[in-house]
Amino acid sequence: MKIPNKIKIANLPTPLEQLRFRNKRFLVKRDDYTGTDYSGNKIRKLEYLLYQAKRNGTEIVFTCGATQSNHCRATVAAAASLGIKTKLFLWGSDSDSADGNLFLSKLYGAKISFLNKKNYLNVNEIMEEEGDQLLKKGRKVYIIPEGGSTALGIWGYIHFINELKKQIDLKKIKGILCASGTGGTAAGLLVGAAINKLNLNIYTANVLYPKEKLQKKIMFLTEGVIRGYDLSCKIDDSKLIIIDGYSNEGYKNINSDKLKLINAVASETGMLLDPTYTGKAFNAYYDQFLLKGNGNKVIFLHTGGLFGAFSKRKKYLKNLL
Repeated sequence: MKIPNKIKIANLPTPLEQLRFRNKRFLVKRDDYTGTDYSGNKIRKLEYLLYQAKRNGTEIVFTCGATQSNHCRATVAAAASLGIKTKLFLWGSDSDSADGNLFLSKLYGAKISFLNKKNYLNVNEIMEEEGDQLLKKGRKVYIIPEGGSTALGIWGYIHFINELKKQIDLKKIKGILCASGTGGTAAGLLVGAAINKLNLNIYTANVLYPKEKLQKKIMFLTEGVIRGYDLSCKIDDSKLIIIDGYSNEGYKNINSDKLKLINAVASETGMLLDPTYTGKAFNAYYDQFLLKGNGNKVIFLHTGGLFGAFSKRKKYLKNLL
């Protein structure tokens, strides 16, 4: 087994808490506390990706996402702490009253190119072409794909399992539920569970891609890391359970019913959920597990993204109970 190096920028281990919501107890792994301003799951991936960027003498990191991308904001902040500049390629438009993650990305010094939805479909090619142009000028560029979801990046959640098993007996746990955009977190959890020979289901609430495409992305990442790092484990794809139907309003939107549940969670537990990922994932968790009394058998993984709530603050307030 070849284990990659990383740079320490996350505050680990994050706590495993037991909370009570509507008289039902549940376990939540607070990865919203990872550090670099509540960057959530992204920092675990960036520890590996930015180690490689720093080792390569990178001057500027390119990455991409939506205007309220937690990954992009986390990358800018983490790279800045290492003395590396960042350029973002964002799906959406600029605003004089930038809020949430977009405001912070600007504050941390990111250069930004805004792309419409059609052009964003080719964002990887756009980043590669611009990176090649800078390389010809003698500048070193490191490109991080959407969400930091690469065979290297998902090591953050492979090692997450080692951290979690020191906090709880995972043989008594049925599964872990997280949100999935690009699938890197779920892929790392699958591999980490397989390495540790754990009989864990990885439930993931799909917020972005069609279910079949997300399944392929996750399995492609697991195969890539096993092959690339000579891991002696095999993935049981039946352990990946994609939960669909909780983002029908679209990746950038959230409906009133979900917001009311998010607000109820905040007022009862003090835990804030974002409108793109964790808010939708907790709705799935509530319906599928918490209502059925399985909150101590399936761990909810809070992957952060809190600053996205500020861009939707009017909708949050409108749906206060």
